[in-house]
Amino acid sequence: MKAVAYSVKPFEKEFLAKANQKKHDITLISNDLNVDTAIYAEGKDAVIVLNDDVNDPLIDQLAKLGVKYIATRSTGVSHIDLQAAAKRKIKIANAPYYSPLPIAELAVGLALALGRQINDKDKADFNFYGKTVGIIGLGKIGQAVAKIYTGMGCNVIACDPAFSPAIANVKKVDLKRLLSSSHIISLHLPLTPDTYHLINRQAFDRLKQGVMLINTSSGDLINTEDALTALKSGQLGGFGIDEDAYEKEPAFEDHEKEREKDLLLARLTDHPNVLVTAHQAYLTMETVQSIAYQMVNHLDQWQNEQRGRFDRACAGIGDLEELKEPITQIRHAG
Repeated sequence: MKAVAYSVKPFEKEFLAKANQKKHDITLISNDLNVDTAIYAEGKDAVIVLNDDVNDPLIDQLAKLGVKYIATRSTGVSHIDLQAAAKRKIKIANAPYYSPLPIAELAVGLALALGRQINDKDKADFNFYGKTVGIIGLGKIGQAVAKIYTGMGCNVIACDPAFSPAIANVKKVDLKRLLSSSHIISLHLPLTPDTYHLINRQAFDRLKQGVMLINTSSGDLINTEDALTALKSGQLGGFGIDEDAYEKEPAFEDHEKEREKDLLLARLTDHPNVLVTAHQAYLTMETVQSIAYQMVNHLDQWQNEQRGRFDRACAGIGDLEELKEPITQIRHAG
């Protein structure tokens, strides 16, 4: 199968090559996919994207170029117009699963960096042992975070409608209790209409003075203006976020350029108690390789389909997910 992969970073190339084993003709392009670069998809069966804005006009352009499949190297597909793709009979696939551990480790790492004042040695640190950690969302990532904090001697409480009582050393509480009892709060839940701006002014008012808030999930879980107000008052003592968890992203890698465009981001990054990482929560060698295998497996399946074979080609990394239509079929990593 002929494919073109967009937004490919230099370090991704070896992982894609290892996964592909020369089975498919894949062209690697560092540019993102847009109306100008779409021409590179001419004559290709599939395109592979990352966070590229695959909107209706662009999908129409790809369809006219002969593209039948789009695979994204991400779990989320909000950057792809699924309705437009379905209308043009273009199939969409994502990377439904990768290890929750890298995200869990970064979430705890953000907390450690803020708690031990790595960026400011003029301030006193605090011990994590004995502190109460509140985890909102106990999917795979939330559970991994809970295990790490438990191992550090923290008291772990959690709020999740699907909470499993079988999780050792984690006490179930409601959201109000979690907000008022925690020294550290870590968010690990998907964005839904019910969770949009879950952490807002009313939530901040319930916090202990100086609470640390960590978010490696969706940025829209938090009202950023309210977070800045809480930081200014000292109600929020530390705020750690990964790039994907910034409310007004899509993607920024050059923070200096982004500062000119987004004063809200500038106010965040200028605050001494805020730590922002650049879209690296998932970014480990193991995860990148897993995603590369999943992309190649999608190409395998589509090629088998074209040949009239409907067996599932596998490369030893578990089940894959092809999005037929409903977005609810996506299996989130956490």
